[in-house]
Amino acid sequence: MAQPAKVPEERRRVERLALRLTATMRDGTKSRVQARVIDMSTHGCRIECSSTVEDDSWVWLSIAGLETQFCRVVWHCGEFIGLEFEKPVAEAVFDRLLTDTEKLPEGTINELRSIASRTHRLARQAEDRDIAILAELSRKCAVDAVVEGLRRREAPKR
Repeated sequence: MAQPAKVPEERRRVERLALRLTATMRDGTKSRVQARVIDMSTHGCRIECSSTVEDDSWVWLSIAGLETQFCRVVWHCGEFIGLEFEKPVAEAVFDRLLTDTEKLPEGTINELRSIASRTHRLARQAEDRDIAILAELSRKCAVDAVVEGLRRREAPKR
C-alpha cells in the first residue's frame, strides 16, 4: 500500500500574507513573463506564472512599488513557484505595500478561491513529491479567501 507523502517541515521565517499583485519574472535566458503574486512576506513570495523554472535556480522578480528582487526558486509545481528573496524587503517598504493593498477586492478573493480549487484538483492527480506542496497552497488560498472575505464585510470603524 502506498504511503502518503510527508508534509515538508515549515521552514518559513515569517508568515506570508495574501496579496494579489501583478509582477514580471525573468530568469536571465528568457524574456520577461507575466506573474501574479499570491502571497508574500519580507523574505519571499509565492507566485503563479506560466514559465518553467528549476528548483534552486535564480530569477529576477519585478513588482510595482518594490525594487526588482533577485530570488532563489525554492520550489515549483505546475504554474506555482515559491521564491526566496536574496535580500529581505525592508519592513517599512513591506508595510507600505500592505497598506496600499489593505483590503483585497472581491475579484481577487474569487481568484484565491479559484487557485484553491485548482491546486486541490492538481494535488489529487500529482506525484507523491508534489502533493504536500499543492495541498498546502490549496489550504492557504482557501483560508486567505475566507479571511479576506470576512475583512471586506466588517463594518467601518468610527
